Amino acid sequence: MTRNADELLEIGAKTNSPSYAPAQFLLDHGEGVWLWDSEGTKYLDFVAGIAVNCLGYKHPRIIEVIRRQSERLLHVSNMFYTREQIELMEALTQRCFADRVFLCNSGAEANEGAIKLARRWQYAVAEAPERIEIVTARYSFHGRTYGALSATGQPKYHEGFGPMLPGFLYADYNDLESFRAVVGERTAAVMLEPVQGEGGVRPAAPGFLEGIRALCDEVGALLIFDEVQAGVGRTGSLFAHQGYGVEPDIMCLAKALGGGVPIGATLATERAFHGWTRGSHATTYGGNPLVSAVSREVLAVIEEDDLCGNATRQGEALMDGLRSLAERFDVIKDVRGRGLMVGAEVGEAAGEISLLCREEGLLINTAGGHTLRFVPPLIVNAGHVEMALERVERALTRWSASRAA
Repeated sequence: MTRNADELLEIGAKTNSPSYAPAQFLLDHGEGVWLWDSEGTKYLDFVAGIAVNCLGYKHPRIIEVIRRQSERLLHVSNMFYTREQIELMEALTQRCFADRVFLCNSGAEANEGAIKLARRWQYAVAEAPERIEIVTARYSFHGRTYGALSATGQPKYHEGFGPMLPGFLYADYNDLESFRAVVGERTAAVMLEPVQGEGGVRPAAPGFLEGIRALCDEVGALLIFDEVQAGVGRTGSLFAHQGYGVEPDIMCLAKALGGGVPIGATLATERAFHGWTRGSHATTYGGNPLVSAVSREVLAVIEEDDLCGNATRQGEALMDGLRSLAERFDVIKDVRGRGLMVGAEVGEAAGEISLLCREEGLLINTAGGHTLRFVPPLIVNAGHVEMALERVERALTRWSASRAA
């Protein structure tokens, strides 16, 4: 017997981890940039699984790759190579600064690998075992596992889970002098998001990343870019750092890399990988044939369909539209972003406005508690952006009316 939505939601409330608070409806299926719930309500999706579903839903090439690969091989141990794994690693290294790739399962795991890689390099290659400190930015977000959580510069995520791991220091994002004050002879690496995501969609300011690169070179530290959210076409270049013209030593990817299947990657130069030898690090599922095949196809579609260029065009239109709305609705204090990673700062009203947008048929979420975050699939077109702006306008009108009542 098929159970109805209310029955399933009741079971979910009893069995789901209390760390989650899902909306009280069931998403049922999707196509393109649209999602439908179990009652048939249609939503324009500008969450995309939090920047994961870069090709939207039901993309024919992804469906075909999953079908074909599932008939051949799903998983083997990393004790063996597969064609899919090698072709993905080749595709990644051909498109960026990196020479080698460690494939894993998530963004947190990719960041954990980067932290271990940097410390191991200082220990084994630089012969500086005292260099253990990882310097990150306040309001950063690097994941929920202990190393990534310790790297995250937001105390609210630390509360009740202490002590955090030692060796992590924080400085102010976009403030080079703040970093100069803490980066020094004990620094193993500086770890930054080129665009902060959970911290409120904050792009790096002109010259900031260049200054951090020079600072790392000056003191002998490695530079890690966490591109888990900003990478893979999201900001208008395949990798976010390419839009700034600054190369790291290590880069972390996940989210859009799999287009909906779970995959992460830690990429680095040959030099940075010199510290790792056989057995230094491993993971069971990383780079299995299924996710590798899908990820390779994601990269091909992004390239062939110029989705980086589309992200730039549609992102500019989205930000222009939000800035126009800010002229009429003073709750919008700032609009910022890069490509299709866009934030509108609205203060304490963020949660209410996000819910009103959902009622208007637009799915968005909040970042940093004060910012409306827009990270739609990279396949959105001008019509989708226009519809999204119309729905935001209706939501803002309703919110303003409720305040005036």
